[in-house]
Amino acid sequence: MMAESPLTDSEEGFAKSAGKQLLILAIVALLGITLLMMVLQSLASLVGSSTESAQAINHRNNSITIAIREEPPQLNTTVATDVSSGMIIGHVMEGLLRMGDNDQLEPAVAHSWKVTDTHAHFWLRENAKWSDGKPITAHDFIFGWQTALSPEVASEYAFLLFHIKNGREINEGKLPPSALAVQAPNDFELIVELERPVAFFDKMVTFPTYMPVHENFFKATAGKFGSDSWELLYSGPYVISHWVHGSSLLLEKNPHYWDKDRIQLAKINIAYITSDATATLNFFKDGKIAYTSLLAENLDSALEERWHIKQHQDGAVFFLEFNHRDTRITRNYNLRRAMQLVLNMEELVYKVTKMPGYSPGESLFPQFLMGVHDNFRKEYPAPKLTLDRDQARKHLQRAKQELQLKEIPPIMMLTGDNPISNIQSEWVQASLKRHLGLDVKIDKQIFKQRLAKMTAGEFDLVLAGWGPDYDDPLTFGDLFASWNLNNRGRYASPVMDNLIDQVQNSVDPATRMSIFNKIQRLIFDDVVILPMYERGVTYVVNPDLKGMKRRVIGPDVDFTNAYIVQTGAGR
Repeated sequence: MMAESPLTDSEEGFAKSAGKQLLILAIVALLGITLLMMVLQSLASLVGSSTESAQAINHRNNSITIAIREEPPQLNTTVATDVSSGMIIGHVMEGLLRMGDNDQLEPAVAHSWKVTDTHAHFWLRENAKWSDGKPITAHDFIFGWQTALSPEVASEYAFLLFHIKNGREINEGKLPPSALAVQAPNDFELIVELERPVAFFDKMVTFPTYMPVHENFFKATAGKFGSDSWELLYSGPYVISHWVHGSSLLLEKNPHYWDKDRIQLAKINIAYITSDATATLNFFKDGKIAYTSLLAENLDSALEERWHIKQHQDGAVFFLEFNHRDTRITRNYNLRRAMQLVLNMEELVYKVTKMPGYSPGESLFPQFLMGVHDNFRKEYPAPKLTLDRDQARKHLQRAKQELQLKEIPPIMMLTGDNPISNIQSEWVQASLKRHLGLDVKIDKQIFKQRLAKMTAGEFDLVLAGWGPDYDDPLTFGDLFASWNLNNRGRYASPVMDNLIDQVQNSVDPATRMSIFNKIQRLIFDDVVILPMYERGVTYVVNPDLKGMKRRVIGPDVDFTNAYIVQTGAGR
């Protein structure tokens, strides 16, 4: 899943808020106290959950208040790709299976299952219900999967369903969605015919693309499914009762959820949406939010407060992605190779970013992934890069000759608008200027616009990231297949596609890991991307909040097993 790029606060929002206050005063003067009360009630509905934002932990209401760095662009499970959407979806939707508190697969809507080389068989709970109280049926899963595969939907995650027979042909428009090899003998039984043996298919069905969608409700939204709180029918532990776009969300316990007795938090109040690390730190200090991530610049402050600091490796890899389209200058191998030979990622991590828990990037495959007997990266170390400015300049000269240019024109680098992205992009800009004399123009965008530009290919370089969707190296290994729409630089290589096809058609662990190593080597040799760093998250949690889970697979922050205690310790 595409790793997030935080949003910034809007000054325009403040101006609008101030304007609303002046308007209220005018109404008071003209119309009196009765109309004022009506206006205040209306405004209260607009701000939604923000009225509950004063307390990080509300013992009386059994609720917590948190901040998130960016607003989900939408919550349509058939098309969602980003971490922010994944976190919310992980709390309001549920599929056939889920990752338990011990990071092992456990039953969800399906109470039991069986996977063979040719089929996957799921038996659904009859007490699993939508948030309107109606049963979740096998037909809801079939409709959701058919929708995600429809070419008209253009889901970037449709390829995850290619493991189902006819999935790829449907997505390519060669077969109708009804041809998907999935059967529902009755409302509570689902039989899936696999395209090939898939050793990890049961792990894949935990991902949002595999979640159910109610056909009648979906069609009734007229193309707005997932765009607002009332445009969703929920299958998970919580429902969204308020969503004030750009401001806040309020999640409340779903009374129709089949496993509601397990869910202890009554409300999760997302009262703040901001990428300002200082602001969130102050919110935490003031007892307004229950946890916060820490950046390098506020780590000392956290230590002074004697907070219990925690660390989590979230499995996300961040990289510079090149645009390989024929219309872009970065299609040239020698230009990419020149950049590879001068960008010192150890300098970026240890001297520039200085983020605790970060490690310099070496591979697309992060260190947590398992190989045959040990971690994949221990069994298959990443190719070793030796920086060489002289060689880099030779490659740059070859690039100029091949491109028939006297000088390389300005290179457009797309990036987020948050502080970390600013530091990183400015470092890339300065490094390429210093070592190669290249001019880099930084195109800074909010998350939604950056995503749109990435999809449209409006960049030469982009600061990008990827986190695991499921527990198998293929979640990274197929990212740069020519058919993968998340391959936004449109890298295309028959060699890469062949390797991915081989690994998809193999269930032998040793064979698969050997192929993944070849993919790792090809990404390095062909300079598909430049790995920058693997992310480690440093954070603090209010001691009254227990059971909060930081996950590598699934929602990054999971409150579905969280509960509140009375410690009296504050923060």
